[in-house]
Amino acid sequence: MLGLFPQSPRPLLFTPKTTQGDWQGPSLALNLPPPTPTKQHPSPRRGHSCSPRLWSAETQRRLGIFAHNLERARRIQELDQGSARYGVTKFSDLTEEEFRTFYLNPVLSRVPGRPLRPAPPAAGPAPPAWDWREHGAVTSVKDQGMCGSCWAFSVTGNVEGQWFLKRGTLLSLSEQELVDCDTLDQACGGGLPSNAYTAIETLGGLETESDYSYRGRRQRCGFSPDKATVYINSSVELSRDEAELAAWLAENGPVSVALNAFAMQFYRGGVSHPFRPLCTSWLIDHAVLLVGYGNRSGIPFWAIKNSWGADWGEEGYYYLYRGARACGVSTMASSAVVD
Repeated sequence: MLGLFPQSPRPLLFTPKTTQGDWQGPSLALNLPPPTPTKQHPSPRRGHSCSPRLWSAETQRRLGIFAHNLERARRIQELDQGSARYGVTKFSDLTEEEFRTFYLNPVLSRVPGRPLRPAPPAAGPAPPAWDWREHGAVTSVKDQGMCGSCWAFSVTGNVEGQWFLKRGTLLSLSEQELVDCDTLDQACGGGLPSNAYTAIETLGGLETESDYSYRGRRQRCGFSPDKATVYINSSVELSRDEAELAAWLAENGPVSVALNAFAMQFYRGGVSHPFRPLCTSWLIDHAVLLVGYGNRSGIPFWAIKNSWGADWGEEGYYYLYRGARACGVSTMASSAVVD
């Protein structure tokens, strides 16, 4: 949040429904009036002075947004077809517009990506379940901050896994290098994984996180070729068929994907299966990393590493229904290639 409503140790959340709800369709879904308008003031920030009067006005405004978002979360919960739990999160005092501006990536659905060559299919069918976290190919959850750089985190996560599988060493790689030095993308304004692969090849590799640490804003490019620790040879596009995608993931490593983040602002845990008309594949706006898949109480899921910190979702992870192309999860799947 913006600092006005720190997350409670016992947060309010809405219990997943066990019987058919009263909602009849998209005409009722989230058809909420906007929060009561008030004069907008800049939110108080550390290091900036703010008069008590302005502080009070902004606090009241955030309370109104917070109350409005509780109702939004309740309606998302009613319409969810999985086992997900929605409620208060660290984003609950942000308007939908603020959330999209600070944390999502409009470029994904607005700009055509560079065509990638198709990946060869997996050699065999997918095992019943797989999780690359259990095999050492996934670094800890990171935090992009108030910067639409999810595309960089998705790609570095994929490259980290590919390098581990080919070289046997798991390294945390630099997203800031891509934010600063990828001239094909728009830094905190969004980007495309396909462009990021090209940038890595053009630059000559990626530095580690420790050598080129994350700042969450665009700076002058500080890439040093002599510090490049990891390189890639090319990149590939993966099948949109989820069974084929699962088989490729289990055989080849974590996968960069993009999805519609409609239900993620208030997600707290469980397997998310948003009402399809509200989470369509043509409004892709967030890039993430598929690290595995499985079943929970008979519900098939994708295990997705997000980049909003470990204090969001299930320790930084999002679990999304698998098998119905929920929220466009298989629309933009890709991977780097390390020879």
